[in-house]
Amino acid sequence: MQGNLTALLITSFIVLTVVLIGFIAGRDKSSRSSVEEWSVGGRKFGPLLVWLLVGADLYTAYTFLGLTSTAYTGGSLAFFAIPYTIIAFFISYFYLPKLWKVSKEFKFTTLADYAKGRFDSKFLSLLIAIVGVLMLIPYIDLQLAGIQDTLRVAGTGFINVQVVVIISFLLVALYTFFSGIKGPTYTAIIKDILIWVIMLFLVVTIPIIHFGSWGSMINTIVVESPELLTIPTTGPKGIPWFLTASLVSGLALFMWAHGATGVFTAKNADTLRKNAIYLPLYNIVLILVVFLGFAAFHVLPEGSDPRFALLNLIQVSYGGVVQGLAYATIALASLIPCSIMAIGASNLFANNIYRDFINPKVAPAKLTLITRSMVFVVIGLALIFGMLFPTALVSLQLLGVSGMVQIFPAIVFSLFWRNQTKEATIIGLIVGLVVTFTVSGTGMTFGIYEGFWGLLANVLALVILNPLFVKNIIRKSNPIMDQLFTKQKDSEIRIRKNA
Repeated sequence: MQGNLTALLITSFIVLTVVLIGFIAGRDKSSRSSVEEWSVGGRKFGPLLVWLLVGADLYTAYTFLGLTSTAYTGGSLAFFAIPYTIIAFFISYFYLPKLWKVSKEFKFTTLADYAKGRFDSKFLSLLIAIVGVLMLIPYIDLQLAGIQDTLRVAGTGFINVQVVVIISFLLVALYTFFSGIKGPTYTAIIKDILIWVIMLFLVVTIPIIHFGSWGSMINTIVVESPELLTIPTTGPKGIPWFLTASLVSGLALFMWAHGATGVFTAKNADTLRKNAIYLPLYNIVLILVVFLGFAAFHVLPEGSDPRFALLNLIQVSYGGVVQGLAYATIALASLIPCSIMAIGASNLFANNIYRDFINPKVAPAKLTLITRSMVFVVIGLALIFGMLFPTALVSLQLLGVSGMVQIFPAIVFSLFWRNQTKEATIIGLIVGLVVTFTVSGTGMTFGIYEGFWGLLANVLALVILNPLFVKNIIRKSNPIMDQLFTKQKDSEIRIRKNA
């Protein structure tokens, strides 16, 4: 279809305005004064800013385009995004505040920093950093694909899409380099307001435009395509896949570098507890967006590309102004998460690879500059990778979830299990990764999400092998372990005395 010039102009104006705000957010030199200031904002963000930042971080263009595409082709399988976020936020209530307190005390800005301190192991830190960076590149690519698809629908016949995409991402890299986490945080305010207003507008009006009402749309789906409303009981993606994909994705959510970055910006532990309670509100939008995929199945011509289901549905439903606002919302849901992801990946590389293994004596000012400069490398790699392997992005990102969940035992278990050993943790992580990629490569999933098999092997290896090495840690301690477990031990002693 031919693009709409009005929609393109509105989209361009909003996106450029938001990018300008990203630059303005970093006008204070303090935002670039240290790695901690640049990457986690000095840990000064309150509940609302963290809610907006984490929401901008986790609810990306891929979330909305991917959900409608999955609903268009796979029906109710798309609903797996709802339980997985609920699982993630529920369990985060219990472990993120504890992780935040340790990270605040010892100025950790990555999960790999925490693992190095908790286990006295640079090797484990390196493993986590490598996994974090490699798994994040395809995720950044999906943000690239999101804005590329949006511009292709809005700007066909008016612009060279690839050139504009490259310029857009370079602008994001520049404001991220300049402003650090403050850039995407303050621009996330605009992005999240647009998501709530525009997405709710779409889910209210599209059923009315094409079916007369929500009730008529549901009735049409029930009568003409009831298969969309059920989850298959057999096949490669049935109920077992739905359940294990929800569990694995939920456990992995805050293991991503960008998820951890959002967490570390909080000013106190209560901020994270409040966010665990209120972040599921975003699911209101997600549930309704899935139904837009069902609507697209009935509205769009047979044989339409599922990848463009939401964008084409918007195109055939509205004039240029609404199209422009909707496309701008999706474009911002690509660019802002990309910025946060680039910060997370840059932080991992600079701190846990460069500083720990290449130049341990690097000066703080130089390390800050290297960390900031890495955003150009990360986004550049994502651009190149996305253009070379455009069809592999979704499968690689799904595999990335399976890879990221393998660090869950190293991070979360160790917050509560004092005698967890680094040797068993490293072996478990490696075993989990090997099993995950083997199962994915052979296709022998047996209807289960790949990452579940890897996580199961990871945990079994950790639990079985830990007793072999536990003598090395029983009498051993370090400041991180003291903070995590000394107060707990003192409390247990007091309870026994009072009993």
